[in-house]
Amino acid sequence: MTAAGNRWGRYALSAVILILTVIGVTAVVRGTPDQPPLSAASTPPDSDPVAPLTSGPLMSTSTPTRVVIPALGVDVPLAALGLQADGAMQVPTDAKTVGWYTGAPTPGALGPAVLAGHVDYRKKPGTFHRLTDLKAGDSINVDRQDGSMAMFSVVKVERYAKNKFPADAVYGAINRAGLRLITCGGNFDSAAGHYEDNIVVYADLKMAHPA
Repeated sequence: MTAAGNRWGRYALSAVILILTVIGVTAVVRGTPDQPPLSAASTPPDSDPVAPLTSGPLMSTSTPTRVVIPALGVDVPLAALGLQADGAMQVPTDAKTVGWYTGAPTPGALGPAVLAGHVDYRKKPGTFHRLTDLKAGDSINVDRQDGSMAMFSVVKVERYAKNKFPADAVYGAINRAGLRLITCGGNFDSAAGHYEDNIVVYADLKMAHPA
């Protein structure tokens, strides 16, 4: 297998751990009745994806530190989100915090970087509560630890039922530097204690602002 194949194979393994299947589909981010779960669900891919030839600007790996979304008035620091002992992705611990999933590429590097935030938390609006207001062409800028900025442009905003979450489209290998913003959406199921859907914003890197 090529170096690129090995790299994407390791990433695919992380995605499989993240996605945790129960009868093929399950939520990967859990919550309490006061903290509706932020979930991504799907059946893991059958084989390791291999990244195709790259397209568009790319940046080196560097930990993201802040996300700015002008259209939503969002300007917040980023926290690292790893995996819990049970394989579920960690979640932000308050309404404001947005987290970067450390098992995915860093924003600006090849592949889909993933940021997650609450739509609400303990009856407070979350930083991502207006994510569905984003439109194609809106800017999402991510500051990075090396002093550079990854400047993304929204491609589309999608809503998925949690039992039909397209894990391959969100976490799978792509030939460019991409970004995914994920939160909950749709109706709140009080019996289940979580929202019925997920909102996913897809964005591509348009410009790399050097340090």
